[in-house]
Amino acid sequence: MLSDDQVRRYHEESYVIPDFRLADDTLAAIRADHGRLLAQKPEFRDYCPALLAHDLTFLNYACDPAILDMVAQIIGPDIALWNSSFFAKPANDGREPPWHQDGEYWPIRPIATCTVWMAIDDASTENGCLRFIPGSHAEKRLRSHNSNDDPAYTLNQELAAEEYDEADAVDLELKAGQVSLHDIFLVHGSKANTSPISRRGMTLRYKPTTSVYDRDLAEDIFKTTGTVNQNDRTLFLMRDVDRSGKNDFRVRN
Repeated sequence: MLSDDQVRRYHEESYVIPDFRLADDTLAAIRADHGRLLAQKPEFRDYCPALLAHDLTFLNYACDPAILDMVAQIIGPDIALWNSSFFAKPANDGREPPWHQDGEYWPIRPIATCTVWMAIDDASTENGCLRFIPGSHAEKRLRSHNSNDDPAYTLNQELAAEEYDEADAVDLELKAGQVSLHDIFLVHGSKANTSPISRRGMTLRYKPTTSVYDRDLAEDIFKTTGTVNQNDRTLFLMRDVDRSGKNDFRVRN
């Protein structure tokens, strides 16, 4: 569980590193599952935006009671998982995601998500760890983004330069098995991995069920931004009930 101070820090700074670590056998299983995914779909060597659309094995890791307990402290007891992604930065040529906010291209209204980021390898400044701008969520607004199709990027939505000051950034260095939790409005990014050390990370995206996954909006975002089509994504009710009464939990192919 998160301490009261950690919950406060999350709401003030928009992220927190819990006193929690994945078991060694869980880490080994995730690495094996990712290896199997890449053997089948090598195009995901850098980034798989929708793990559960390709392999439901990854859903097992989202069901961890300890993780759900921490998420419940942040967003409340009614929790849905709407996505899981894998960000892999292979040694020597791992691409970078530019500075951005996740909510810029997510079809959730009202906008709300707590992301659990799992370090599958040690993540350091050397191999391109996450970088956050603490407190950048405070205004609860989506800042201006531009489309950037630079092949060196894993994402094509980049925060406008006037919307942030990189001098305020902090490096999120984690040991393999550690996790961080961060807010949907948090400004973040990371640098390329030019080191000989792999940097893999997996995300779990949880939302309170008071928010709705809007499939019509998902279609519009896809057409406008060229990001991954999210209209046919399956949602998973992880705890308690759908408070909105509008989330569609039907299994999608």
